Amino acid sequence: MEQHVTPCEDAPPPLMYRVERPVFDEAYLHTQLLHPRERSPKTIRQRLAQAKAIALSFLPILTWLPSYPVKEYLFGDLVSGLSTGVMQLPQGLAYAMLAAVPPVYGLYSSFYPVLLYTFFGTSRHISIGTFAVISLMIGGVVVREAPDSMFMIQALNGTATNTTVFIDTEARDARRVHIAVVLTTLVGVIQLVLGLLRFGFVAIYLTEPLVRGFTTAAAVHVFISQLKYLLGIQTPRFSGPLSALHSVTAVFSDITSTNVTTLIVGGVCMVVLYCVKDLNERFKKRLPVPIPGEIIVVMVSTGISYGLSLSENYQVDVVRTIPSGLLPPAIPDFSLLPNLVTDSIAIAVVGFSMGISLAKIFALKHGYSVDGNQELIALGLCNFVSSFFHTFAITCSMSRSLVQESTGGNTQIAGLLASMVVLLVVVAIGFVFQPLPQTALAAIIMVNLLGMFKQFRDIPALWRTSKIELAIWLVAFVASVLLGLDLGLLVALGFAILSVIYRTQSSETCDSASLFQAAECTGIKIFHSNSSIYFANSDLYLNALKEKVISAAVCVSVCGICRVAYVFIFDLELGVTHEVVAGGGSQNHLEVQGNGQVAETHTESDSEETRFLEPLCPVHTLILDWTPVNFIDSVGAKAIKLVRDLISTRRALGSVQKCNITEQICLSVMQN
Repeated sequence: MEQHVTPCEDAPPPLMYRVERPVFDEAYLHTQLLHPRERSPKTIRQRLAQAKAIALSFLPILTWLPSYPVKEYLFGDLVSGLSTGVMQLPQGLAYAMLAAVPPVYGLYSSFYPVLLYTFFGTSRHISIGTFAVISLMIGGVVVREAPDSMFMIQALNGTATNTTVFIDTEARDARRVHIAVVLTTLVGVIQLVLGLLRFGFVAIYLTEPLVRGFTTAAAVHVFISQLKYLLGIQTPRFSGPLSALHSVTAVFSDITSTNVTTLIVGGVCMVVLYCVKDLNERFKKRLPVPIPGEIIVVMVSTGISYGLSLSENYQVDVVRTIPSGLLPPAIPDFSLLPNLVTDSIAIAVVGFSMGISLAKIFALKHGYSVDGNQELIALGLCNFVSSFFHTFAITCSMSRSLVQESTGGNTQIAGLLASMVVLLVVVAIGFVFQPLPQTALAAIIMVNLLGMFKQFRDIPALWRTSKIELAIWLVAFVASVLLGLDLGLLVALGFAILSVIYRTQSSETCDSASLFQAAECTGIKIFHSNSSIYFANSDLYLNALKEKVISAAVCVSVCGICRVAYVFIFDLELGVTHEVVAGGGSQNHLEVQGNGQVAETHTESDSEETRFLEPLCPVHTLILDWTPVNFIDSVGAKAIKLVRDLISTRRALGSVQKCNITEQICLSVMQN
C-alpha cells in the first residue's frame, strides 16, 4: 500500500552539494608526480623566510618572548624563580662536593648554564644546573686523574728524623678544577655536535628500566660518598670498580674517630629536612609556595656554626673560603683531553637523557612540545660556553624542576630569575656561607636522594609485568654499584641490546589453529611466528617448525608464505600455485570465508586420481604465516629454502616438479 507525503509549502529547498576534483590519468602521474619538478630559484623573500625559520629554531626565545603575557605569567615566573633560586644555592654548594671541586664552583655552575638555557632551551619548566648523578660521575673522573697521592708533601717536624705528611689541598683543588672544566668542555662539544647532526633520538636507546636502575645505583654511590662528611671522618675518595665497597670499608674501619658534634649537626639537619619535605608533600595543595627547607637549614646551621665557632672549638669541617665576584674567562687545558673521551661520552648521554625525559613529561602535562635536537644543542652550548667560566657539567634536576613547576613557573623566565638569585650571592654575599658546616651539605644531599631510593619499588612492579625489564633494571643497578657509573652504564647498555636479541630469538611459534582457536581445514597446517627471521633466530625457527609441524606430518608437501593480505601457497602434489586474497577466493581449491577461515572446495577439473587417491599422511599443505614479519635477511631466506628442500625429500608421494616460488618471495621480502 503506497503512502504519499505532501511536502510542507514552507519547507526550504533541499541542499545540493557539488564536489569537483581533477581526474588524473596515467600520463599526468608519470610526468607530474613520479618525476621531481624543476625547482625555480628562490626569491629574496623566500630566503629571508628560511633564514628566519632557522634563527627561530636555534633561538627558541624569539618565538615566545615577543608575545609574553606579562599579566598572566610574570607573577608566577617571579615566585617560581625566587623559590628555585633559593633551592639552587645549597644544592650548588653541596653538589660541588660530589664533583670534588671547591663549593664556589657549584655556584658558578648554577648561574652561567641556567642563563644560557633561557635563550636556547625549549622546555618551559625544567631547572638546569647541578645534579647529583652528573656531579658524582665528574667527581669519579677528577679523583682518578688527580688523586690525593699526587699531592703528598713531607715536612720536617722539628728534627730531620721526624716528618709530617700532609696534602697540598690548594694545588690539588686547582688541578681538579682544570680536569672538571676540560671534561665539561668535551661534554659540551659532544652534545653540540650530536644536536647539529640531528642525533636527538639517541636517548630512546636508554630504556626507562635502565635509566632508573642506573640512577638508583648512582644514589647509592652518592649516599656512600657523603657518609664521611656526615660523620666527620677523613677517608680517601675511591674511584673505579668496587669503589663503593672500598669507601664503605674505609668509613667503617675508621668509625671510632667519628666527630660527635659533626654527627649531631648533620643528624638534626636531616631530621629537619625530612620533616619539611613531608610537610610540603602532605600540604602541597594548600601551600602557595613550598617551604624552602634547604635554605632554612643552610642559614640556621651557618649561624650556629659562626656563633659557636664549630670549626675552631669542635673541629667541624666548614666550607671556608668563598671568593666574591666572578672569575674571568680562561681557555681550558686541552692537553688533558685524551684521557677523558670515554667519560665525556657517558656523561653527555646520561645528562641529555635525563634532561629530555623530564622535559617531555612537563611538555605532555602542559600541552606543548619540546625539540630533542634543540635540547641537545642547548645543553651542549650550556656546557661548552660555561666551561670557559670555570663550571662543571650540568643537566636538569628533578627536585628543582618539580619546585619550579609547582610554584607557578610558566616559561624560561623563571630559570632566568633563579640564576639572578645565584648571581647575587656570588657577587655580594658569598662570604656569608663560609662558616657553613659540610655535614649540613651532606644532609641536604642525602635527603634529596629519597626520591631516587623510592625507585626500588620498581622491582615488584617489574616482576609482575616484565621479567626481562626487571633483569635490565637489576643489571644496570648491580653493574653500576660494583663497577662504577661509567663501566656500569656500558654493561647495562650491552645487556639491554642482548635482551632485544633474546626477545627475537625466543619468539613464540605455534600453529595458527592453537593460536586463534580456529577449526583446521583437513590437510592444512598454518605455522605462525611473531618475529622477523634473520641470522640470530633462523635456526630456532627451523627447529620449532620441525618440532611442531614437520615431525608430526613428514609428508608435508607445501611451502607457503603469508604476507599482510596475501597467502602464497605452493602445492607440490599438484605442482600449482595458489594465491589467496583476504576477502576473496582462491583460484583452485582454497577459499577464504568470513572471519579469515579457509574452506576446501573442488573444481570440475579435478581428476579422478586426485579426488580418490589420498596421501599417506593427513597433511598435504603447509602455510608459513609471515604476517608479523618485518624483515628477513639472506640467512633467513636460506633457512626457508632448507624447509622447502626438507619437505621435498621427505614426501611420501612421487616426485614432482620443483618450483622456486619460496626463494622468490623471500627475496621480495628482503627487498621490501
